[in-house]
Amino acid sequence: REQLVESGGGAVQSGGSLRLSCTASGFYFSRYSLTWFRQRPGQEREGVAGIDSQGHIIYSDSTRGRFTISRENDNDKLGPQLQMNSLKPADTARYYCAASGSADWSRALRPSTYQYWGQGTQVTVSS
Repeated sequence: REQLVESGGGAVQSGGSLRLSCTASGFYFSRYSLTWFRQRPGQEREGVAGIDSQGHIIYSDSTRGRFTISRENDNDKLGPQLQMNSLKPADTARYYCAASGSADWSRALRPSTYQYWGQGTQVTVSS
């Protein structure tokens, strides 16, 4: 059974940094597009940053320049890493790792593109 597990969330002050990780069981990451999403209470899930199997990267307007997504294709069990710098209270959300076998990179930040999801990790940024 395919499963994704996120880690690295926590509570930080505004301006701080966190690094999120995602590991997999039941399948191998190297052929999948991998994206981080976040969801605030009462709001829709939002694409934050994505990276496809060829290394193409996309960021949302709200995270570009502050967040960095990466992947290690030599390690099929290690999913996307998300380095988050200059965190703001608006970044407070539950963050999810997602994987997709779709080749349609134009839909990279849409939740409907992704077949596999983790349970999420909470990030809380205080002012």
